[in-house]
Amino acid sequence: MNKPILIAGAGPVGLVLALMLHRQGREVRILESVSELKPLGVGINLLPHSARVLQDMGFADKLNRNAVRTSALHYYNKHGQLIWTEPRGVAAGYPVPQYSIHRGKLQFVLLDQVRAELGEAGVVTGMTLADWENLDQHVVARFVDKDENRHEVEGSCLIAADGINSSARKRLYPDEGDPIYGGRLLWRGVTRSRAFLDGSTMFMAGHQDCKFVAYPITRPGEDLSLINWIAELSMPGHKPGRQDWNKRVSAEVFSKSFENWRFSWLDIPALIHQCEAVYEFPLSDRDPLPRWSHGRMTLIGDAAHPMYPIGSNGASQGILDAEKLAAELAVCDDVIEAFAAYEEVRRPATAKIVLMNRKNGPEQVMQLAEERAPEGFDNIEMVIPRTELEEIAMRYKQAAGFTIADVSNAARKSGN
Repeated sequence: MNKPILIAGAGPVGLVLALMLHRQGREVRILESVSELKPLGVGINLLPHSARVLQDMGFADKLNRNAVRTSALHYYNKHGQLIWTEPRGVAAGYPVPQYSIHRGKLQFVLLDQVRAELGEAGVVTGMTLADWENLDQHVVARFVDKDENRHEVEGSCLIAADGINSSARKRLYPDEGDPIYGGRLLWRGVTRSRAFLDGSTMFMAGHQDCKFVAYPITRPGEDLSLINWIAELSMPGHKPGRQDWNKRVSAEVFSKSFENWRFSWLDIPALIHQCEAVYEFPLSDRDPLPRWSHGRMTLIGDAAHPMYPIGSNGASQGILDAEKLAAELAVCDDVIEAFAAYEEVRRPATAKIVLMNRKNGPEQVMQLAEERAPEGFDNIEMVIPRTELEEIAMRYKQAAGFTIADVSNAARKSGN
């Protein structure tokens, strides 16, 4: 009897992969460390290349109901002056939208579908991956439940989708240490507020030492939207602890740095102080690994390539991992060969993005404006020529694989 494919982690990446493999006719089991899945988190962006994957899987209608189709991305300096703007998604000519959505909402859209197709037993909660053993034809994975009981589960292979604090990665690379702190702290929140600009635009303002990002994750209802926002400050002497997505703090910790950021189209201090829950976490990533796959196990998503939340790429790259891994498992009978083919494509691609994000990715236009015109400008093209702005934007799209040509070609190949 064939043994199931084991996936450690029921985040969006693990759920997408499970659905893809199940639809190939494979038995899949997802084992998640938390005892009860809840729609936690804040907003995330799905760039067109990952939105195309979800559209191919039949999620277009659910995304259109539960997410905002991002229309544009604007970059401003700290004075609220526009540095660069570009259309996004279908407004830019892509065959699929770019979406802004609450992470918990996306996770539960996927989770509901997984439970509908795999059954309630398809996702087992309260099971933390402890270790595993590679055998000739299968893997034995050991999990620990909330009562510290150990459970052995046999599978044809093991795929670790257990995030930036991955226990699988820690076992593979025990000397790696904690995630690498990038010298900046982030504070995130979701505020119900009046829509700004056209109600579907994402913006970034400031520079690398003091930055604010916001975008709506629900369409306006009675003139109010849920606005996802991120405040970021350089804190080089800070000693962060474990990356914790649920560490709540008072807005007073950081809000004074933004108290004068009142633009004609948005009052940023009001957005911060009207938020019911603010979460703090360090800007962190990890160095690219020399290998993801070890026998009949491999890493995926943030477990494989945690990156700075720059360029809206973290969740999107994990979904692209899932697509490639499922495709290789579909055509290759040998799991180890399939893992090698998956890694050969995805590891260098994501390593490039990790390193680019350390240099601020496309957000470097804000840093250039700060360095060249800290007191503001009358004409941005006298500060940063348009050709330079265009080159920065295109270079990142090319590196991350979401030029219009990239997405259109992938859509044609998938038949959509």
